[in-house]
Amino acid sequence: MIIDSYDKDSEPIISLKDFYGEKKYLTEKCLIIFSKRIFEYLLDNFDCQEIGQIGSVNGTSPVYKSHFEGQEFAFYLTMIGSALASTHCVEVNWITGAEKFIMFGSCGSLDKEKTFGKYIIPTEVYRGEGASYYYAAPSDYLTIKNHEKVEDFFIRENAPYTKGKVWTTDVMIRETRGLVSKRKSEGCIAVEMELAGVQAA
Repeated sequence: MIIDSYDKDSEPIISLKDFYGEKKYLTEKCLIIFSKRIFEYLLDNFDCQEIGQIGSVNGTSPVYKSHFEGQEFAFYLTMIGSALASTHCVEVNWITGAEKFIMFGSCGSLDKEKTFGKYIIPTEVYRGEGASYYYAAPSDYLTIKNHEKVEDFFIRENAPYTKGKVWTTDVMIRETRGLVSKRKSEGCIAVEMELAGVQAA
């Protein structure tokens, strides 16, 4: 079963060192970006330097470094889906040395009254996908690390937000009425496709 996939006691067969060489330490912070428009905005409006590439048999994805208000950060356009987004995160950690990742994107609402017109800060995520079970011991939900710090930022900026559980699914067209009802009954307010895998990684 997929819940038996977590193995902390033996070594991986494939090492990132085999693909990228020694781990680099180029920057501490990294933005995980899903929107091509936001990605292109950064490239067009900030002084950006390519510092690495995420390799794949069907092409490469560049990783950039830039600055804002005295802070240096890396950023890249990630793939969609838990398995690919979590793998990209792990690879970018190796390529850049970044340890602090900030991920933001879009999602589907499961509670319009709570979410309409607001940013959503996930506090827990339901693991309705496969990748997270390779990175973290089995459980239905994972707690989202540092969600309180994200909330502090929204309070400081006086930005409209709500917070709560979300659901990561692997297959959007298999979000059945029964599964939606179940997740809603557990308190999930949104559904998306990456968070569980990336948080576990």
